[in-house]
Amino acid sequence: MHRAPLISSSSSSSSSSSNSFVSRLLLLLTLLPVSLACLAFILQWRGGGLADPASASVISSTSVPGGNSDLNHEVFPGMETVSSVSPKAHQSSSSDCSNLARSSSPSFPYYGDWKFGVDSNLKPKICITTSTSAGLDQILPWMFYHKVLGVSTFFLFVEGKAATPSISKVLESIPGVKVIYRTKDLEEKQAKSRIWNETWLSSFFYKPCNYELFVKQSLNMEMAIVMARDAGMDWILHLDTDELIYPAGAREYSLRRLLLDVPPNVDMVIFPNYESSVERDDIKDPFTEVSMFKKNYDHLPKDTYFGMYKEATRNNPNYFLTYGNGKSVARVQDHLRPNGAHRWHNYMKTPNEIKLEEAAVLHYTYAKFSDLTSRRDRCGCKPTKEDVKRCFMLDFDRSAFIIASTATEDEMISWYREHVVWGDKEVKMKLLRKGILTRIYSPMVVIQALKESGVFSSVVSSASSNLSKKQFLASMHKGNSSKTTESESLPLKDKESQGISARHLLGAESAVPPLSPPGMEHARFFTED
Repeated sequence: MHRAPLISSSSSSSSSSSNSFVSRLLLLLTLLPVSLACLAFILQWRGGGLADPASASVISSTSVPGGNSDLNHEVFPGMETVSSVSPKAHQSSSSDCSNLARSSSPSFPYYGDWKFGVDSNLKPKICITTSTSAGLDQILPWMFYHKVLGVSTFFLFVEGKAATPSISKVLESIPGVKVIYRTKDLEEKQAKSRIWNETWLSSFFYKPCNYELFVKQSLNMEMAIVMARDAGMDWILHLDTDELIYPAGAREYSLRRLLLDVPPNVDMVIFPNYESSVERDDIKDPFTEVSMFKKNYDHLPKDTYFGMYKEATRNNPNYFLTYGNGKSVARVQDHLRPNGAHRWHNYMKTPNEIKLEEAAVLHYTYAKFSDLTSRRDRCGCKPTKEDVKRCFMLDFDRSAFIIASTATEDEMISWYREHVVWGDKEVKMKLLRKGILTRIYSPMVVIQALKESGVFSSVVSSASSNLSKKQFLASMHKGNSSKTTESESLPLKDKESQGISARHLLGAESAVPPLSPPGMEHARFFTED
């Protein structure tokens, strides 16, 4: 009769003890993260900020961690010297970085100054040459993306839209950029080039559209070689403004670092190209909207490439819509010459070349629906199967030109969706799993960071404020009369003395045109190899 109350009392005591333990545990778990957060805040406040490891890579974040003086010591990808970066360079960027850190909007995590003022003694020195008629919306993201990768100098051969005063004055205001206009003086100099008396480019002479562009690019590359040599460049790269270098495999996201690791006996480095694979028909800004690419056959197992060839081609003429033989960067040295828009050569020797196993050129081809009509408008050929062969080197370009010239708007959109846009999710996922298609986000992040940090708008506003309209037109008139100096002129000779000597025949094979990747007819050859 007296045990029941004892049992009840014992049970109540045990329950009370258990509840007390749980309460203490919950209190501890609540106070612990709060205490750690407070400690972190105190350390950051007292130390002037904590370094964020993620900010060491531009592809990791698009914003700068809290304002701190340590940001001055962050190394720009591809911009550090072999030994160390000059302290002077750090000091000059201090105010810019602190201004960025105080900004409420996402900003570029290394340099707020769009001039990218860095140590001029950095090695290797890399330049890019291009022939373009594009607008600022394409040229500026393309250019500053490659500045992030360590390219210091650009030789822009401009015409069309790119040569208009509103665009060219902006380009001329950017440090490290030389704008070359297609003036009568330039054409007269190029008309005397030794190339016209050599055989390697002769099969492309006197033909319209793409052939004419190919010859023009080669002549511009020849001139760029001389300018690169005079500017003390170590490497030269020919790249179109719809192409971005993707330095995969380097120890950092840097073309400088990639080329720094190239053996000294190598004359030319080949970047296989990946081709943009758009997933919508309303792309406006390919550099920030396209993340899926079709890999080059050089970066795929051959059984995978040929085994998935039909699904990857989707009834198009070839595996890639356009070219598949990549682009190359050459070491600036004596007797260097272009070998078409995709390769370089040397008059005195056969260049020692290597092909990169991971790095690539990302080619944003036909990424916008408007690319159909813009290509059509640049060429006056007849839209017939016979005539387009005179104008275009690649099958898809020929088909696209005929469609753009003969179809209605609705028919063009339907054709574009069928041949360019990747709308079939099942096929897309299958090719992604097989590695034919791949996702690449780094260029999107870099360019978006540059855009959000105000780099592009700073360039335009700075150019507008530095020159009045009257001053600019006067400088244009004066500049157009002598856009090239004697040191930049081509290595010309009198016509009578331009014969090719025996030693020049080393580089006399035909120029390398844009080539399609291997088709199924090559499967046996690659399997046996």
